[in-house]
Parts: sequence; C-alpha cells; structure tokens
Amino acid sequence: MVSTTASVTSQLRAEGNVAVFGGPQWLWLALGGALSLLAVGGQWDIALAAWVAPVFLLRYSRTSKPVVAIFGIAIVLGSQVAWSIFEAGVALGVDRLAMSMAFGALYAIPFILDRVFAPRLGAIGRVFLFPAAVAAVEFGIASLLPTGASVGTRVNTQAENLALIQIISLIGPYAIGFLIACGATVANQIWETPSRKALVAIGGSFVAVLLLITAYGQARLASANPTAPGETVKVAGVTPPQALRRPASRGVTMANFPPSAQSRASVESPEMEALYSQLQDGLLADTRAAARAGARIVVWSETGAQMLDADKAPFLQRVSALAREEHIYIDATIGVPFQRNESFLIGPDGRQLWHYRKSHPVPGMEPVAPFKSDAPTVATPFGRLTNVICYDADFPALSRVAADIMLLPGWDWPEEGYVHTMKVARLRAVENGYSMIRVDFNGVSAAFDPYGRTVAMQSTLRGDNFTMLADLPIKGTPTLYNRIGDIFAWLCLTAALALCLLAVLDPSARRLSEVERMRARQQA
Repeated sequence: MVSTTASVTSQLRAEGNVAVFGGPQWLWLALGGALSLLAVGGQWDIALAAWVAPVFLLRYSRTSKPVVAIFGIAIVLGSQVAWSIFEAGVALGVDRLAMSMAFGALYAIPFILDRVFAPRLGAIGRVFLFPAAVAAVEFGIASLLPTGASVGTRVNTQAENLALIQIISLIGPYAIGFLIACGATVANQIWETPSRKALVAIGGSFVAVLLLITAYGQARLASANPTAPGETVKVAGVTPPQALRRPASRGVTMANFPPSAQSRASVESPEMEALYSQLQDGLLADTRAAARAGARIVVWSETGAQMLDADKAPFLQRVSALAREEHIYIDATIGVPFQRNESFLIGPDGRQLWHYRKSHPVPGMEPVAPFKSDAPTVATPFGRLTNVICYDADFPALSRVAADIMLLPGWDWPEEGYVHTMKVARLRAVENGYSMIRVDFNGVSAAFDPYGRTVAMQSTLRGDNFTMLADLPIKGTPTLYNRIGDIFAWLCLTAALALCLLAVLDPSARRLSEVERMRARQQA
C-alpha cells in the first residue's frame, strides 16, 4: 500500500497538484495576514501589499488541511475587515466584530473553493478558479449587501494607480480583484512546479497581460485631448461652516432613531429653528458669491441645509429665486431630521429639475429611512447632469448612469474623508466616463475628469465654510462598462461554477480522494 501511495503521490506532484505540497504553513498565514492589513482600501494602505498578501494566504490554504485552512483564512480575512473599520475611525464593538467575522467567511469562499477543487483541476483550472471566484464574490457582496463596494473590493487599494484602473472603464471594478487573485495563483503555480518553463510560460504570460493593461491605461490617459475653451463649465462646491452645521444635527443620531416625542421636540425648538435659518442664509450667500466668481453650477455638501419638513417649500422658493437672479444651476441638499436626506436641482429659470432621495444611508450611522431611487439625469447646455448622495457612490450599479457630470454631495470624518473621495468615489468617474465633483463636509472635496484625474481638491476639516471651484469638461467619455454593465463579473461567476463542476465530474478527482485518505491513515 505504501509503494502504491508513493507512486500515485509522485505522479500527482509531477502534475503540479497542491494537495501533497508541504511547507511552513503558519509562516505563510502570518505573512499574508500582516500584509493584508496594509491592503484594506484605507488610509494606511500600501498598494503593493494587496498583490503580495494573497500569494502567502493561498500558499497557506493550499498546504494546510482543509478545515484548518478554511478556519485560518476566515479569521485573517475577518480581522482584515475589522482593521478596516478601526482604520476608518469607527468604534469596534461586539456587533461590528461579529459583522467582520461574517464578512471574513464570505471573503474566504474563493479560498475554500480553491482548496477543495483546485487539486482536481489541470494547470489552467488551478490558475483561474480562484480569480474567477474572487471577482464573483466581490460582485455579489457589492450588489446584495448594504456595504456596497466600500469593504473588501480590491480595486479600492489601487485607485491611485490611474494607468492600471483604466481597465475598469471596459469591464468594471471587479477586474482588479481578478488580476490580483490571478497574480496569487500564478505565483503559487510557479512555487509548486518550479522550473524555467513554468516561470517563462505562466509567469511571463501574466506579466505580459499586466503590461498590456497598463499600456492601455497609459494610452487612454495620453489620448485625452486637452479641453478647449468653451468646452468646460465652472462648477462650485459649497460647504457650510462646522460651527453651524454640527449644532444643527444635535440629537439626530441612531440612538434616537426612530425618534421619540422628546427627540422630535428637541429638533423643533425655537433655538434649533433659528440655527437652521442662519445655516440656510449662509448657504445662499456663499452660493451667490460662487456664481459671481463664475460658477454656472453650484453643489452643496450632503444635507447642507437642515430644516423642518414644513419649511422646505418656502426655502426652495428662495433657492429658485437665487438661481433665476444669477442664471445658475443649484444642487440644493436638504436634511429633514429623522426623515430625509435629499437633493433638488434648480435650473436657471427657477424650475425644479430633479428631486433625489438618498438610496443607501450608512448602516448603523445615518438616522433616516432608505429610498429606492434611481440616479436622476437632466440635459443642460453644460452636458447631461446626474446626482447621487455620498454613500450611494459606493454602489457601482447605482452610479452607472449615462451622463457627462456627476454631482456628488458628501459628508465624512477625518479618518475617512480622503479615502472616500480619492479611493472610492473617483472610481465611478473612470467606470462611467463622466466628470465628477464630490463636495464633502468634514472631509476632502475633489473634482475629477472622466479618467479619474484630479482637477481640484480641498480639505474641509477646518471649521470654516468652504467654496471649491473647478472647470469640468461638459462632455463625458462613453465607456464600454457603462454600456454593458457587469458582464465580466457574471462571466467570472459562471466560470467559477463551471470549474467546480468540472472538478467534481473529473475521474481523477476520485483518484485524488483515495490518495488523501491513504495519507490521512498514514499520518494517524
């Protein structure tokens, strides 16, 4: 029996099968886990760590017993999610730790599939099963769960590599996760079958693909024509002072949601109404000043004007009058305590052109009800305008709109402001080929062209009121992804399922199972 086992084991090694590969498993887990903390799409990221971490984690998974491998990977990935929450400046309670571990289990699915089915596949299957599963899981989480693409989507770790991320204009944001995971399987394939042939054929092919993708991105950026005079519009982002906006939200918290009679009374007091009025007057004054500085479109930060529901109609009449007087478009953002987070686009003739209500309030942080709202679009002399609000832009499907300029009001906090604007929101501009202005209270405001290049940027963390001006192209750059949607992600899901089915139906799988049973008896 021993000789038979040795013979089959030798044959499996020659085929590059990973089930009988040994190694210092816990070292690989430690290295992969440590590097993964620098690859969460957060403020302390190192972009290269996102490529190296899965190499070691996959090495650990492939060289450990299945149950041990699955448990170790799930713990590391859950810790990675918990670290991303901590890095964002959010308190880690028992509920968020439990949520992190649940996400760790979801993000472990590609490792589980690879550990169970990859040993039963040929070289091509072992290379592509894991990347296909990674892209499919990222797509599923971003589409079905309330976190969207803000947690665990690997493209967020590479957002500042503009040449690389241009590929998402073709096949969407999950392409980067696929590439990073493919790098891990290629490295492991060479590790398991070290030879010049493997290094050149497999490693060389992967490097060539990466170079082609980067070359495409560089060419796309270089081919963007400088915008001529008359082909841009000056857009202003207006952010109220913290000294007014923060007190105007006093008591409007998740702890008081749904609101009691006492909570409602506190936001309706004469003192609060006077504060709301002062805040509204300041926004209108800053909007007028921006118009006289040349802005044709003015966007306020998220819930810039706080008010009671009964005061909304009179206030919008004032906004309409200002738009008529200055001949501008105003994206007025209003927060009704415990009820609404919404925006109204008012045109130069004073007419209301859209009313958009936030679709995705931040889970556990935002005390308003969600709404099922599609991003509105309006044709103007300055291109086709569209709008979502803050966290909505973490959902690629909602932001996939045929438009020229995205108006994006936001509200963040110091640990998250730069990340949310420069690493998450800008991706939507590249995916869809529109310019974007993100006007962010207590964070970082920025404007981007349709290629993700920064046109203007401004920190709004100090207590002042801010106005940011940016000249944005009035014509977008149509993208393939905007037209075809997530076909690539669906193909990855199909490929992952097909490879798993192939592994189950392949007769060699039974031979592998027999070898593993014999190994288990020997180890016992």
